[in-house]
Amino acid sequence: MSEVTPNAQATGSSWAAFLKSIASFNGDLSSLTAPPFILSSTSLTEFSSYWAEHPSVFAAPAKEPDPAKRALLVLKWFLTTLKQQYASRSEQYGNEKKPLNPFLGEIFLGKWEDDAGTTELISEQVNHHPPATAYSIINETSGVHLQGYNAQKASFSKTINIKQIGHAVLTVPDPSKPGEKDTYLITLPSLHVEGLIFGAPFIELDGASYITTSTGFTAKIDYSGKGWISGKKNSFTATLYPTGKEKDVLYNCSGQWTKAFEIHSGPVKSNSPKNLIGSWDPTDNPTTELKIAPLEKQHPLESRRAWANVATGIAKGDMDYVGKEKSKIEQAQRAMRKKEQSEGREWERRYFTALTEPDLPLGALGPNVGLSTSGDADKTGGLWRFDAAKAEKVKSHELSEEERIQIAQELLGQ
Repeated sequence: MSEVTPNAQATGSSWAAFLKSIASFNGDLSSLTAPPFILSSTSLTEFSSYWAEHPSVFAAPAKEPDPAKRALLVLKWFLTTLKQQYASRSEQYGNEKKPLNPFLGEIFLGKWEDDAGTTELISEQVNHHPPATAYSIINETSGVHLQGYNAQKASFSKTINIKQIGHAVLTVPDPSKPGEKDTYLITLPSLHVEGLIFGAPFIELDGASYITTSTGFTAKIDYSGKGWISGKKNSFTATLYPTGKEKDVLYNCSGQWTKAFEIHSGPVKSNSPKNLIGSWDPTDNPTTELKIAPLEKQHPLESRRAWANVATGIAKGDMDYVGKEKSKIEQAQRAMRKKEQSEGREWERRYFTALTEPDLPLGALGPNVGLSTSGDADKTGGLWRFDAAKAEKVKSHELSEEERIQIAQELLGQ
């Protein structure tokens, strides 16, 4: 969506003021109001779709009988999602915008249809203070299912640093053992924003993230960027090894997560054309289009319908209108929270439930990768898991036009 921005001089002045404000700000930067010219018309709930924009790659592990190779296919899938998750909105770099902060109960629904069959996405804002988004992605044909939740904590030290809180759990049917499934626990990388001083921000990943599986394998992904003297943007090295035996590398992947990468057998030091077993280049693998319902058919709480007026204002560069429409939603939400508090109840999540008992996958696999068995529930409002019974109930009830209007008025002020 195109966006009208102020002239270069005004933008430069506003950008300098914004940098000064974040440099002197103490606490979580997500609560800081960004200047209008870096606002995106996309809500954070839509970001869940980046996990599966190559559905056939997402579903591929379910066809591999060998557990080590199956774990490698999961690693490959994860690596192919990184460009979509962290760079697809700023292909030219310097175009990264601040997404809209979702309201509690906001949902984003869609599906992909390709050679892998139908892959369904459900994303829901399950908490507001602190903000957290939960998601479920299921490929019906293969039975591959990803679910997870995440929140972000941003701080400033020379640049904006963002710690991602939460995790994802992937279950993959074992084709050699009908009825049995592997479980993969996935941690989320930290990131920081480069290019701030030039007013041209882009994301760089740092540190390490992990994927560990119930079949006894772990993948470690190390991220690095361009240094002052050497290195390339968005670089990474990933290794797959038996859990607890990090030096016994079975496979490794290396390259740039925004560009191409290669997959080799054995440790990195032995890489050569002889042990090259695969590669990935996003330019040769276009994403599959996510299909969503027409705006008029969407539930009032679906992102694009709920934020339609705000998105229109951003596209026109009318920030007074943007502020007015955002205020309607925010005021209606505050009124709803007060009403719930006075009635002694809380908002009922449509698709997800916060667990009250220990989570088995997290308990079994979390220690492998340093994840708390609590799932950092205190920082995300709960340890969220997809609730199939709730989802079925939602599907069985189609809203009438009167209900749509009532929801829009009560929850969104529209």
